Amino acid sequence: MKQHNKYDIIVVGGGHAGIEAAHIAAKRGCVVLLVTMDKKAIGRMSCNPAIGGLAKGQMVREIDILGGLMGKTADESGIQFKILNRSKGRSVWSPRAQVDKRQYEIQTKNKIKQNSNIKIISGDVVGLTIKNYCVTGIELRCGALISSTNVVLTCGTFLSGKIHIGPRKILAGRMGEDASDGITESLVSHGFVSGRLKTGTPPRLKKSSIDFSKTAVAMGDKFPTPFSFQTGEFSPPNVACHTVRTNKLVHDVIQKNQELSPMFSGDISGIGPRYCPSIEDKVHRFSHHDSHHLFLEPEWHMSDQLYLNGFSTSLPENIQLEALRKIPGLKNVEFFRPGYAIEYDFFPPAQLRSTLESKNIRGLFLAGQINGTSGYEEAAAQGLLAGINASLRLAEKSGLVLSRASSYIGVMIDDLITKDTLEPYRMFTSRAEYRLMLRYSNVDERLFEVAKTYNLLNETSIKNIELRLSQKNTSRAALSRSVRPSELPEKIKIKHAMPAKTVLKRNECLISDFPSRFFETNKKTPTWSSQEILLDLEAEIKYEGYIKRHLSELEKQKRNEGLVINKTVNYSTFTGLSNEAIEKLSFVRPENLGQAMRVSGITPADISVLLVNLSK
Repeated sequence: MKQHNKYDIIVVGGGHAGIEAAHIAAKRGCVVLLVTMDKKAIGRMSCNPAIGGLAKGQMVREIDILGGLMGKTADESGIQFKILNRSKGRSVWSPRAQVDKRQYEIQTKNKIKQNSNIKIISGDVVGLTIKNYCVTGIELRCGALISSTNVVLTCGTFLSGKIHIGPRKILAGRMGEDASDGITESLVSHGFVSGRLKTGTPPRLKKSSIDFSKTAVAMGDKFPTPFSFQTGEFSPPNVACHTVRTNKLVHDVIQKNQELSPMFSGDISGIGPRYCPSIEDKVHRFSHHDSHHLFLEPEWHMSDQLYLNGFSTSLPENIQLEALRKIPGLKNVEFFRPGYAIEYDFFPPAQLRSTLESKNIRGLFLAGQINGTSGYEEAAAQGLLAGINASLRLAEKSGLVLSRASSYIGVMIDDLITKDTLEPYRMFTSRAEYRLMLRYSNVDERLFEVAKTYNLLNETSIKNIELRLSQKNTSRAALSRSVRPSELPEKIKIKHAMPAKTVLKRNECLISDFPSRFFETNKKTPTWSSQEILLDLEAEIKYEGYIKRHLSELEKQKRNEGLVINKTVNYSTFTGLSNEAIEKLSFVRPENLGQAMRVSGITPADISVLLVNLSK
C-alpha cells in the first residue's frame, strides 16, 4: 500500500461539522487534509434551507464568536431573517434565517478552497490505522494510507446509509450520493459500540404547481438581525415564505396507508427524532389534532423548488402526493423529489471525552451526526470544537471545554457525553438550566475571552467586538444615573428622580422609554448592534435577581463538580452502588463528579456513595 505524506490533522467528511473542523484547525496554523466523497458537495445543505431557530440560533452566534464560518455565511446568503419567540421572555428569543442553499454552498466552498492550509481530496475512507491505542491515519478504498496522529470523523448520515421511500430501499448517504461502509466495522473492531438512528426529509415541491392564493404569507422581520459579529450595516432581502395546514382528509389518507411507512412496518430499526417527527408519526401520536402547520420555504432565491417543512415522510411517493393534494392550494402539486427517511450508523457519544476525543483511541475525534445529533447547527458546533481541540492536542496543550453555564454548545456536549442517546439529539432552550444567562444577544460577553485566549478571531473581529462591549459597558454604567419624572412617558409614574435601572425593572417600562442621554452611540457600530445592545441590557436588568440566583448556584456546584475521577477506577468495587449505576458509570466513565451527576439513571444516593468511595 502506498503511504502518503503526514498531515497535522485529517478531517473525514465535508459537511457542516467537517468544514468547521478543517477551517478552524487551519486558521490556528495546522496543515489539514479534508477527505470527502464528493468535492462538489462540500458545505451542502442537504435538508432544510434555513440556519438557526430555537436555541440553534444561539449556537450559531456562539460558533461565530469562536471563529466559525456558519454565521457569516448565513448572513451572506440569507433571504429572510427573523427573531423567533418574541412573544416570550428575552432568554428564549432566537435568530433564524431562510438561506439560499446554492449561495451558502458556494460561499462555504470558496472559503475552504481559498485556505492554503487545507488540502481537499476526493476519497472513500474505509478504515482507520491505529497503533497502541493511538490513531495513526486513515485507509482509503483504493488502498492508499494517509498518516496523521489526529483524525476528526464527521461522516454525517453516510455510514451504512440506507434511504427508504415506502418499500423502496436505496443504499445512499443522502439522495443521489453513495453510502460509506468500512468505518463502522473498523471502529467496532477497536472496541467502539455502534447504534442505528433514522432521520427524514420532506418532499421538494414545484412552485409553479401551487395556488398561493390559498396559502398564508410569512415574512421576516422588517429590521433584521444578522448572526455574525463581523457583519456591518445589514439590509438583506425579505423573501416571502408561505404556510398551509393539513386537514382531516390528509390525515385519513396517511392513516389508511400507515403500514406502508417503513417506520411502522418495521423495515427501519433506527430510532427517529422525537422533536422532528415524520408526518405519519405526527398523525399517529397526535390524533387529537385536526391539522398541522406546513411551511413552504424557497430553497434558493427565485427558486421553483420549495421545501415543505413539517411533512417529513417515508411513505410511498404516490401516497405522499395523494395526501398533499387534499390541501387547498396544493390540489395540483407536483414533486421535484419525494420525501424519504434515511437510516445510518452512529456511535453513542458517551465514548468521548468532553473535548470530543475518543476515550479509547488517542487523537481520534468524532463530530456531528456520527455522535447521534440532528441539525446543521449541532453538527457545526461539534466540528468547531473538535477542530480546536485537535489543534490544541497537536500543540500538546489542554483541550477547550465549554461549561453548561457558558454556552449552548457546552450544554449540548455535556448532554451527549453523559446521557443516553436513544434518539437523534436536537438542541432546545429547555435543555439549558441557565438559559437566562445564555441569551443570543450576550454571546460576546460569554465567550469573547475564550476566543481571544485560543486565538480564534482575527484582529478586525476582535476590534469589532471590543467596540461593542465598550459601548455596552458605557450604557450599562449610564443606567445607574438618575432619571427625572419629566423625562419618562406618562405610563411610567415616579414621584422623584431615581436610578434608571431601578425604574427599568418595572414590567411596564422599556429601555426605549429613556432619553438618549443614557446611551452611548458610536458611528462605527452597526445600527443592528446598537439596538441589540440596548435590548440585552434591558433583559439583563429585568432578570437581575434570577441571574444572581444562578450565579450563587454555580458557586455551590463548583465545590464538588470539579472533583476529578480517575479513568481507571473500577466501579464494581464501590460498596453501595446500584447495579445500574455501576453499568452506566463503567460505560460513560465520567471525567469528574459533575459529569457523573448528569449521567442518565444516576440518583442522588448513587452520588453520595460515589463521594464516599472516591474520598477513600
